[in-house]
Amino acid sequence: MGRLDFMAFRNRRAASLPAKLSRSWLLVNAAKPDDYAPALASEADSVIFDMEAAVPDAQKAEAREAVVEALSCGMTAWVRVNGIETDFWSEDLSALSKAPGLRGVMLAMTEKPEQVTYTAMRLQAGTPVLALIESAIGIENATAIASAPGTFRLAFGTNDFRKDTGVSEDPMALAYARGKLVVASRVGQLPGAIDGPAGAGAGEDEVLEDCRVTASMGMTGKLCLSVSQVEAVNHGLSPSDDELRWAHELLDAHAAGASVGDGSYLPRLARAQKIADLADSYGLWNA
Repeated sequence: MGRLDFMAFRNRRAASLPAKLSRSWLLVNAAKPDDYAPALASEADSVIFDMEAAVPDAQKAEAREAVVEALSCGMTAWVRVNGIETDFWSEDLSALSKAPGLRGVMLAMTEKPEQVTYTAMRLQAGTPVLALIESAIGIENATAIASAPGTFRLAFGTNDFRKDTGVSEDPMALAYARGKLVVASRVGQLPGAIDGPAGAGAGEDEVLEDCRVTASMGMTGKLCLSVSQVEAVNHGLSPSDDELRWAHELLDAHAAGASVGDGSYLPRLARAQKIADLADSYGLWNA
């Protein structure tokens, strides 16, 4: 695997989008370097090279080497590292600590706030840590995790959470956990929480329905298991056409000197401006 193999184009729009606003978080098997470049060129707001769940133990070292080489030869991405209780956590962080293209890490199986802090301390100062919460203990400690030094955003590992607790995939069964992450994120003054992925084989309609649940719970991002899900997630978690039209009309009227009216006017104006700012960031405002 040569250095020139890692010459890749990062989607310019996505590269310029702050990670706090990322809707789609695309997981890429770290043991498959040929998949790195297509993922980075896709419309995914953020790309995560996955060295944890996607990689068997026997391939961890090889996958780690491929990731570090890619991040040292021009690629930029997030990396999912193995949980702190595993034998691989320390080696992952040691290898990544000087990788120039590392945007941040996702910490698998986060259950305690100090796990995030210890992870951040092993990396270059300021490297953000996305806490992936995948267990009942993690959900119950979500507020403390959200407030821990180093925590950037919270993400929900739905499949492992379901295995841990025995709950179904029904949105009602997962509502408590999702709500806990949303409230914890607010208390910790973090960007919106990131929801778990749709199924690996989910089509566009299923992904959009999943996004409807995600948005209704107050979550603002979603993990993706394939490039084919990215555009549906971006669409599903963006302001809708009706919201854009409403924001346009309200902001235009305000600029033209509309009267304040009742007590709901200023909150509505603030919401319209937030929609406009998001639309501008996502390249939708003038679309």
